[in-house]
Amino acid sequence: MTNNVADHHPGNSVAEGSHEGDFGCSMVELRNLMELRSAEAVARLNDSYGGVQNVCKRLKTSPVEGLSGNPTDLEKRRQVFGQNFIPPKKAKTFLQLVWEALQDVTLIILEIAAIISLGLSFYHPPGGDNELCGQSTGGVEDEGESQAGWIEGAAILFSVIIVVLVTAFNDWSKEKQFRGLQSRIEQEQKFTVIRKGQVIQIPVAEIVVGDIAQIKYGDLLPADGILIQGNDLKIDESSLTGESDQVKKSMDKDPMLLSGTHVMEGSGRMVVTAVGINSQTGIIFTLLGAGEGDEEKKVKKAKTQDGVALEIQPLKSQEGVENEEKEKKKVKVPKKEKSVLQGKLTRLAVQIGKAGLLMSAITVIILVLYFVIDTFGVQKRPWLAECTPIYIQYFVKFFIIGVTVLVVAVPEGLPLAVTISLAYSVKKMMKDNNLVRHLDACETMGNATAICSDKTGTLTMNRMTVVQAYVGDTHYRQIPDPEAILPKILDLIVHGVAINSAYTSKILPPEKEGGLPRQVGNKTECALLGFVLDLKQDYQAVRNEVPEEKLYKVYTFNSVRKSMSTVLRNGGGGFRMYSKGASEIILRKCTKILDKNGEPRVFKVKDRDEMVKKVIEPMACHGLRTICLAFRDFPADAEPDWDSENEILSDLTCIAVVGIEDPVRPEVPDAILKCQRAGITVRMVTGDNINTARAIATKCGILLPGEDFLCLEGKEFNRLIRNEKGEVEQEQLDKIWPKLRVLARSSPTDKHTLVKGIIDSTVGDQRQVVAVTGDGTNDGPALKKADVGFAMGIAGTDVAKEASDIILTDDNFTSIVKAVMWGRNVYDSISKFLQFQLTVNVVAVIVAFTGACITQDSPLKAVQMLWVNLIMDTFASLALATEPPSESLLLRKPYGRNKPLISRTMMKNILGHAVYQLTIIFTLLFAGEKFFDIDSGRNAPLHSPPTEHYTIVFNTFVMMQLFNEINARKIHGERNVFEAIYRNPIFCTVVLGTFAAQIIIVEFGGKPFSCSGLTLSQWFWCIFIGVGELLWGQLICTVPTSHLKFLKEAGHGITKEEIPEEELPEDVDEIDHAEMELRRGQILWFRGLNRIQTQMDVVYTFQTGASSLQGALRRQPSIVSQHHDVKNVSSPTHVALSSVNSTPTTSAVAAAAASPPAGNQSGECVP
Repeated sequence: MTNNVADHHPGNSVAEGSHEGDFGCSMVELRNLMELRSAEAVARLNDSYGGVQNVCKRLKTSPVEGLSGNPTDLEKRRQVFGQNFIPPKKAKTFLQLVWEALQDVTLIILEIAAIISLGLSFYHPPGGDNELCGQSTGGVEDEGESQAGWIEGAAILFSVIIVVLVTAFNDWSKEKQFRGLQSRIEQEQKFTVIRKGQVIQIPVAEIVVGDIAQIKYGDLLPADGILIQGNDLKIDESSLTGESDQVKKSMDKDPMLLSGTHVMEGSGRMVVTAVGINSQTGIIFTLLGAGEGDEEKKVKKAKTQDGVALEIQPLKSQEGVENEEKEKKKVKVPKKEKSVLQGKLTRLAVQIGKAGLLMSAITVIILVLYFVIDTFGVQKRPWLAECTPIYIQYFVKFFIIGVTVLVVAVPEGLPLAVTISLAYSVKKMMKDNNLVRHLDACETMGNATAICSDKTGTLTMNRMTVVQAYVGDTHYRQIPDPEAILPKILDLIVHGVAINSAYTSKILPPEKEGGLPRQVGNKTECALLGFVLDLKQDYQAVRNEVPEEKLYKVYTFNSVRKSMSTVLRNGGGGFRMYSKGASEIILRKCTKILDKNGEPRVFKVKDRDEMVKKVIEPMACHGLRTICLAFRDFPADAEPDWDSENEILSDLTCIAVVGIEDPVRPEVPDAILKCQRAGITVRMVTGDNINTARAIATKCGILLPGEDFLCLEGKEFNRLIRNEKGEVEQEQLDKIWPKLRVLARSSPTDKHTLVKGIIDSTVGDQRQVVAVTGDGTNDGPALKKADVGFAMGIAGTDVAKEASDIILTDDNFTSIVKAVMWGRNVYDSISKFLQFQLTVNVVAVIVAFTGACITQDSPLKAVQMLWVNLIMDTFASLALATEPPSESLLLRKPYGRNKPLISRTMMKNILGHAVYQLTIIFTLLFAGEKFFDIDSGRNAPLHSPPTEHYTIVFNTFVMMQLFNEINARKIHGERNVFEAIYRNPIFCTVVLGTFAAQIIIVEFGGKPFSCSGLTLSQWFWCIFIGVGELLWGQLICTVPTSHLKFLKEAGHGITKEEIPEEELPEDVDEIDHAEMELRRGQILWFRGLNRIQTQMDVVYTFQTGASSLQGALRRQPSIVSQHHDVKNVSSPTHVALSSVNSTPTTSAVAAAAASPPAGNQSGECVP
């Protein structure tokens, strides 16, 4: 459509500026207009406004030139119509975070114990001096004691406060980081608008009402607008309406474009009519009170069926990322089941907690019984009323000792270690070009067993250049000399490339002197434009002659067509169409070809086969993409039917075939080798033809000579895996995927099918963990289905980024390898921490337990225990969780889903060190006074000052922990525990800092810490015993783990219903039969649950989506399996421990009920 510019006053000339901001329509009118759809909207546009051209007039903008970009004018528009920015939800205040941290069960138990202890220390019961109440176990009440009594309670409270503050600070900084990250994403998100006739890119937040925006395939619309000119525009509006069918947009049928929707096909221009909170997305947000907690979750969940329609908001609204954080805690997001590590940790924590409770209960019972029997049985005292408070006090003292045991048993440092480790990794991964959107993706990556990568831009440089051409019966192996090509052919090439490509693709001069010219827009088109420039022609002149408005019809490129065509009206009344596309597709539609004289000659099937053999295959075998340029003239007499594409795209005349090279990134072969060494299979999934794909895969090292790997084309792949009805058969797929390395000419659906097939597969002993890279809009479903989705930061469309977990800011495959390294590192860090923490726990619990039972008083006092447990562990988690990754992490196979957190080797270390420490401590406890020649601390009268004896026990204990922390740096039985220790300054600081703090506590801690100063020689003995830990560690290393069959592993992966009974881990001999029975029971129970849930989901689908069900069923052969995907019950612990108030089943049902009665139940929004 041509826009006649003559009747347009140029946008906002100065004369107009004087009209006090009175635009021809108000914000409210425009808002109401945008709420209409299709025919209604067209009618209202024409009746009230006289068409879209008049809307532009009223908004004082020109459809061709755009706004003038004058700052006062832009400011005025912002005041009248608002700015394009949805205010974020207020961040949680520090106090709220503190309150959340206080909800921890362990901490609550501690607080209660501390408060009781504090209260009792200030309470002096009457009748305390009554002889008859007995002094059986040394009186609790005494001057010195009553003064120091409150210290214990206070110290417990103090340590609780520290833990809470650390946790809250951690959450707060994490939230801050996410907001920073969010605003970074926001600033990076730009959109193309026209101002002063220039096409420029501005940040989304700067778009104002009246701007003319250019929209194209892959965009996420940043504001509401009305279409001014469009080519074949199709929009996915499922994020607003829930309808997964793509909506065709055109001037005469439905010109309304809404923010937050995705352009799936075509291109065009729109005039912006509503921004920010007045746009359709903004209105939804304000209804939710910028996300008032729960309703928002419901709306979100309703929209998050398995398609591309992820969140309502576009990437830019700040809600997105923080909500993901909250959402992980509150709602079971259908994204994926709980991450591997979380599942294992939760189970481990529960197991440890149970053991701790048991121990503390036994301790309390023994103490109480001992006291009761001793007082009332042995000494035969009567129970006197006035003695009751004293007895109660005894019982409270026992309760506190019990709580101390429990506190020691529960690894408080664990949640902290995980958080620190993940937060630290995410921060560092930013430096390695990985922008992590979901925290747990980082750790899942460490378990990855397969990576399905795109070719273009990830494995290759995405800098395309034409290196060969076939023109006029001649195959040129390099760019031909312009003289060698006939002028009329040259003219066709120039026109065919300049006009039949998006006008947003262009080649700009290099940024630095002597650099390569910059390619802007679609890289393949840039290669062709570069070809035109190499032929010493100017494409810009042609474009100036034929502006975009003069294009009569455009068939834009999409993944189904794999070609693009543009129709021009000739002066004489006929039409000419230029086409370009994948050579095998275009050549099939050619009936003529230009010979060396530039005359068309007949092009038969056998000619085509010969050309494929002689020209196209040799090009493809060099790893070139072949693109064919063609044209067709339509006579003037009758206008063809432009909608019947097959007829239009036939009878073409081939102008030329060019071979485009996209060189492999130099660092990729090395990175792929690392992956293969690390036990990760790299597969290439590409839209290119099979020869090109094979050539590039060989260059990258994905295909190795002499191996029988499969390379398939999409068609062949589908033929092999689908049954007669066209449904995917998992058994068939299982035969193919283990060998498959290259999938060429694949559609987005194929990519999704492959990823889903690998994930659901039960071949092999482990469930596969799949990472996928994608950049196109059509990769959305595969990115969401994968365990970890990587989107390209530079080439990726907004849709892809929205569906991804990690954004690669440099689009480089090597960054994925870095992500694997970091992921494995997180896993190892947490194992290191566990190894350290559990040794401390085992020893402390046994010491506290036996000590309490034998001497009625724990040798390690509550405050000392807390120092060891809370403070040291917090710091240890900091020290061990921030170990930087090393290349050696990539030399082992992935751990897999059901490899236990605590391996046999670690168990050997934990128990081995525990034996050493317990031996030393009990020796010191019962014979230490003789060895050091000091007074015994056992059975000292109650108010006596702290003894040297017990101080030595405490000090030695801490020294052993310190040196064991160094041992904990290695978990696979390596001997050199000091390796690369200087690379981790945090670790060194923590160890030295703890040591210094320990000196201060012992020398100056006095009464609160029950310590008395030690002499130098005593200190040396303590340190010497500590160093013994390192030597003992070497000794433990020499004991081969394989001989210790009796050691159990702990912290297994979740036995999901995905792991059938027959396939329990290979080391079945370690699992005793009872445990197997238990697992089997669990599996069956979960299967049952899952079945019921799936059935409920289906019923709900039928109820809510009855109207659109036919569509749903037509699109998706198995609605059930889709649902099965979305909501997998994750694990036994999830049901019990997640903070969701309802079980997953009910929340799933709620989600189904809350979702709009629409067809998005079935999920796939594949173009």
